[in-house]
Amino acid sequence: MRINACSRSAVAAAAMLAVGAGTLPAAAASSPTEPLKRYYDQRVDWHKCALGPDDATGRELDAAGARCADITVPLDYSDPGGRTITVAISRLRATDRANRVGAMLLNNGGPGGPSLEMPPGMARFMGKTAGKFDLIGVDPRFVGRSTPLDCGWDVGSMIFSAGRDRAGFDRSVARGRDLAERCRRTDGDVLPYVTTRNTARDMDVVRAALGEKRISYFGYSYGSYLGEVFTELFPGRTDRMVLDGVIDPARYNQTLLADSTAANERALRDWAAWVAARHGTYGLGRTPKAVLASVDRIEEAAAEKPLRVGRFRVDEHFLPIVFFGGLGSDLDAARADLATATRTLARAADREPVEPGPWLTEMLTAMTTEAGSHQGSVQAAILCGDVAARRGTESYWRAIQADRGSAPFASPLTHNITACEFWDRPVEAPTVVDNDVPALLVNATGDTRTTYSGARRVREQWTRSRLLTVPGANQHGVYGDYGNACVDGRVNDYLATGKLPAHDLICGAE
Repeated sequence: MRINACSRSAVAAAAMLAVGAGTLPAAAASSPTEPLKRYYDQRVDWHKCALGPDDATGRELDAAGARCADITVPLDYSDPGGRTITVAISRLRATDRANRVGAMLLNNGGPGGPSLEMPPGMARFMGKTAGKFDLIGVDPRFVGRSTPLDCGWDVGSMIFSAGRDRAGFDRSVARGRDLAERCRRTDGDVLPYVTTRNTARDMDVVRAALGEKRISYFGYSYGSYLGEVFTELFPGRTDRMVLDGVIDPARYNQTLLADSTAANERALRDWAAWVAARHGTYGLGRTPKAVLASVDRIEEAAAEKPLRVGRFRVDEHFLPIVFFGGLGSDLDAARADLATATRTLARAADREPVEPGPWLTEMLTAMTTEAGSHQGSVQAAILCGDVAARRGTESYWRAIQADRGSAPFASPLTHNITACEFWDRPVEAPTVVDNDVPALLVNATGDTRTTYSGARRVREQWTRSRLLTVPGANQHGVYGDYGNACVDGRVNDYLATGKLPAHDLICGAE
């Protein structure tokens, strides 16, 4: 499970450039400048995806018939003759060549989430519609198999809870400062260029290298923001676009989870009701109130002394992320994973020797050990490189305290300070998205990461778009994995025909 701020999966946050700077006239951005032509005109060398016998992702791509390649891009688009990096892509070619639409680029969220592996899964979700597209998985710059970045962290996430008191918050401040300094020492020369704007520019290079005038795009979660930025920097270069779990670009900032505070509290209560109805299985309480009391007891024990969970140590700063990760879906399987993990944590709170199950092991490995350093580093570099601003440490504490009464679980996590407070200032201002793009927007009303209000705001701005709503679902990322036949069918109809619905749609939670 990836621990990303706005990834759909739980396991798991000003100089004008030569091309696509957003401040250039449309005519200037319509074709690359001469120094950039070598990137736009490059030949793509396709090859098998598996890097060795232990490469499960590569084997799955090869088995599906996909091929992989590395695209060369400039580290700094204002210096195209300088240092270069590579962006890893995969392609599952269209099988219905007579009705081929074109290439569809895919992003699974993050920031910092890999997407190279996506084409086979998307092909299953799309059914026969997949045959019309070349499905293109892209690991954004410095993510996954692209040129790597790793700050050498001893943890895998810059997102953690402030804990239960001021001492805990002060530890969060110290940790955020330390993580930022490690990145500055290790990768300071590339950090200014690990941004969404540059990833969008890379996407346009990929588009050109594939020989496409326009691309279709499917972005989950943070991928919605990436898609929004791409449409602003490169107007007219998108065909069919689906954004699932929609971020309001005007509210994309270093505390982008703050909007999800109430949604996470509500999802926690709903999960507690589900668990209480299964007390015989999990033994966490016969009523929702009793289950929530069990969670509070675990948090209190972790604040007193870190919990020993197998080889892991789980303190009050990382414990809430376990629940945050588990609350990304209201499917029974996801709720059961979290309930099983909570039962283990409850025994650890009683200071019993326990071993984590597979779900909890993956979660704790990713967020509390150096194994997650690469992905956590990239997540921080993207978010902080996009929007880092000096707010002052006390502003975070005041925000936590203001919401702690109504959101005791979520507030210390969603409002907490991050490494972005101590990052160098971005070299470019955040992208102002003020266009109007026809797209299909998909969101559940109870989404715990990209809240429904964000989808509504994008729909209001993009008047030519349509919003597909799933009411009553606490689900982050609906298409495909959620198994909602209405959503899947509506999305596939749009992708197959290119025609948006005549009006906004509602698909009931199934």
